[in-house]
Amino acid sequence: MQDPELLHEGLGLMALGMGFVFVFLAILVFLLTLMSGIIRRFQPAPAPVAPGGSAKPASPAKGQGDETLAVISAAVHRYRSKRRR
Repeated sequence: MQDPELLHEGLGLMALGMGFVFVFLAILVFLLTLMSGIIRRFQPAPAPVAPGGSAKPASPAKGQGDETLAVISAAVHRYRSKRRR
């Protein structure tokens, strides 16, 4: 084969490969959009949240919070002291 024929065949294969990839991705986007619509249609409505509710997030025990804070502080101090060297 000569160079122009090889170039022509290479461009044809490239176009064919890119065409397959484009078609595959287009089908993938279409199917994902379709599945998303189906899920949105059959998904139950979210439960309403009471406005101004007195629900307070549970806080950990005071002793446990202090211990955790001390451990985190020590880890940060050790990390910073190693990074300065």
